Amino acid sequence: MILDAERLDLAQEIEAILAAVPAEFEGQVKPELMQSVLEIATRPCEDVRRAGEELARLRRCVSQIAEERGLLVAASGTHPSAHWEDQKIVERPRYEELVEELNFIAHQELIFGTHVHVAIEGPDRAIYVADGIRRYLPLLLALSANSPFWRGQRTGMMSSRTPIFRAFPRVGIPPHYGTWEIYSHRVEQMMRGGAIEDYTYMWWDVRPHPNLGTVETRVFDQQTTLSHTIGLAALTAALAHRMSALYDAEEPLVEQPTELIDDNKVRAAVGGMHSQLIDFWRGEQVPAEQMARGLMGELADDAAALGCAAELELLEELLEGQTGAQRQLRFWERNGQDLSILVREMVADTRA
Repeated sequence: MILDAERLDLAQEIEAILAAVPAEFEGQVKPELMQSVLEIATRPCEDVRRAGEELARLRRCVSQIAEERGLLVAASGTHPSAHWEDQKIVERPRYEELVEELNFIAHQELIFGTHVHVAIEGPDRAIYVADGIRRYLPLLLALSANSPFWRGQRTGMMSSRTPIFRAFPRVGIPPHYGTWEIYSHRVEQMMRGGAIEDYTYMWWDVRPHPNLGTVETRVFDQQTTLSHTIGLAALTAALAHRMSALYDAEEPLVEQPTELIDDNKVRAAVGGMHSQLIDFWRGEQVPAEQMARGLMGELADDAAALGCAAELELLEELLEGQTGAQRQLRFWERNGQDLSILVREMVADTRA
């Protein structure tokens, strides 16, 4: 979020920040749909630790650029009090065409997310990994929930970002594709019909990204605290590693019903880590925290093999009632329910 340093409202200043990005970060600070939003992206990194170090440098860079211009930068799933009606669209053909096509749906997309790419070799392996991650998407959302406020109101949800983005087409829980042949055929069908220009207009919560050679997990709310981002990246990498090993072992994947995974996702958006999620294997509801601890235990060897066991342990804070949404709500209550003080706290936590 790009903020006015005094009012703490969103500021339409992406172009000023882009113009000041040093050459060493060229192409890593990018515009998004609205002029009050910026995106930072690491280069491909060998491991999670290096990705975290690069993210830290990028956060410091954009924070410094902003402060030199009377602006601030903060990270969260939503701005607690901003209104989408006050935002301007970035002057880029892709975004202008998107707004022309979707109108109100695109205009209200004042939300902030995190995307984690993991390199996967081979098209069928990529589909297998994406299909495998698909069933865990609600749990990943519960861990990352960081948007309890919208338009100045406490929403009663831990991730209000989720229902806002839900209005877009081709979002949410993806189909279980099974093979690259099926996936590519269905993408081609949509392209022939004129629904999309290419596969990058399919904004599923997890998707293969052939141009980059990755599987991209997109379900996460943006994290205020950098350590939480690093922990979620470690979990995603370890989960992809496990699915890749199962692919090598020719373990068949059971296709879980989309409606059940989607029901879990709504539960996660509402309750975050306090939600009860359906365990497909046991056929009963279990606490999200119990499910998360079980998954982290299962992935311990994968994290060790990838060299990110320490980074995975950063999620322990999220399991102890310290998700972004829970932290926001507690800080807001302690400070007289003043959202401007909350935004100021977000700025400090983002830079640190």
